[in-house]
Amino acid sequence: MTFEQWTRSVLERVESALEHYLPTEATEPAKLHEAMRYAVLGGGKRVRPLLCHAAGELTGARAECLDAAAAALEMIHVYSLVHDDMPCMDDDALRRGKPTVHVKYDEATALLVGDALQSQAFVALTSDVLAPAQQASLVRELALASGSIGMCGGQAIDLASVGHTLTRTQLETMHRMKTGALLRAAVRMGALAGETPDADAMRSLDAYSAAVGLAFQVVDDILDVTTDSATLGKTAGKDAKDGKPTYVSIIGLEASRALAAQLRSDAHAAIAPFGARAQRLAELADLVVNRVS
Repeated sequence: MTFEQWTRSVLERVESALEHYLPTEATEPAKLHEAMRYAVLGGGKRVRPLLCHAAGELTGARAECLDAAAAALEMIHVYSLVHDDMPCMDDDALRRGKPTVHVKYDEATALLVGDALQSQAFVALTSDVLAPAQQASLVRELALASGSIGMCGGQAIDLASVGHTLTRTQLETMHRMKTGALLRAAVRMGALAGETPDADAMRSLDAYSAAVGLAFQVVDDILDVTTDSATLGKTAGKDAKDGKPTYVSIIGLEASRALAAQLRSDAHAAIAPFGARAQRLAELADLVVNRVS
């Protein structure tokens, strides 16, 4: 199976899993459930679910277990986007090529969509396709990654940094929390959904995740200044307009490109001990760095 065929296959599974774990539009309150499905279904790169499935292949995880974990990861990710786009945060009108949830519906609905998606993620993780011990470990991974020492903490630092100058070390810390924590969780959760990896394997996967997570943000910063809104699916140039520190603003465009390439090499080196079994993880590192949106 080629990488493109594998990707299509996984994305189809993820979409079906999200359809399954999200309440239907016919379920009351209908407007909230419609808005949740509007936010989640039919869009996005699904990088976290892809990483989850790729890591699960290393440990022999069953596809149904990975589907539940992938759906939970994507719901947490989308909840963060819905809240991030609201006027009290980044105040954006475009996401995944369509109006953001607070624009399509209203601010109160957008707030509730994010809240409900966060809860629904843990409903997916406690489905009976996962053994109780797996449920506990995956719930912990996702909770830690999405809380104050992970994604939410990174967002708090991001908001506080507007109009200020950060050092490169401070910027890296922010992005390892805001973006990297959930990407790391995707890899760890995929691996933990199968046979429990040994300590050396988890260290290798963590090193891979650290490189890919930071590379994802570096490339995001590059695309924000080199790509138009139609291609990005969100408002281009907004970081500079809002006075947000980025890798491009701190180290420059060419240095940012060189950093992304180095992080790609670091990711490949981290999973070299797995050999051919880590092919999909290696291809996903390439995808993260080479993407154009």
